[in-house]
Amino acid sequence: MPETDNAFQSALTLLLSLDPMLVSIVTLSLQVSLAAVLIGAVIGLPLGAALALWRFPGRGLVVTLLNAFMGLPPVVAGLVIYLLLSRAGPLGNLGLLFTPTAMVIAQTLLVLPIIAALTRDHIDTLWQEYREQLSSFGITRLGAMPGLLWDARFTLMTVVLAGFGRASAEVGAVLIVGGNIEGVTRVMTTAIALETSRGNLALALGLGLVLLGLVALVNAAAYLIGERARRRLG
Repeated sequence: MPETDNAFQSALTLLLSLDPMLVSIVTLSLQVSLAAVLIGAVIGLPLGAALALWRFPGRGLVVTLLNAFMGLPPVVAGLVIYLLLSRAGPLGNLGLLFTPTAMVIAQTLLVLPIIAALTRDHIDTLWQEYREQLSSFGITRLGAMPGLLWDARFTLMTVVLAGFGRASAEVGAVLIVGGNIEGVTRVMTTAIALETSRGNLALALGLGLVLLGLVALVNAAAYLIGERARRRLG
């Protein structure tokens, strides 16, 4: 217990003093996760809406695959990106392996199915509700998409936050494609695993507290947005 208490006190000291190593790890983590979520949202929101609005051959298979990829194991995602970006892979000449860009790609692969699949569910519900009314005004499916996305904005914000939660807490994929290189690709989750194995509990606990704080903020934001959406509908 004394060792744990000392480690906790040291972790608080690192946080309060804004230890440069801790700050750099947290900053990189936020940059990678936010970039992945932004890309996932830009692609996933319209993709999910399109799957809700249009019917085409093979749509059921696409929806099934999208739902299945929501549970894609991070290590599998990391392996796929590693094979693509390795020297022997089709994108190896880009030199992206073991860089933050590779980590963004891996996290995007994990986040995109979540955003797209949940967006499809929400937009499909709205489309069933407003379909006849929109059709009576001569509004096409393509024309209805922006309005439906805007109408579901509060719910979709919680979807995006869920994607951020998935990205920020991920360790397997970024470890494979990033390599956990100090000062280059070391993020909170990989640093916590490494520093714990080294016995550096102070830094591991400090990063753990920051990660817990981020998770709490994301959940609080999702709750407040959901409450606002319910009051709006009520």
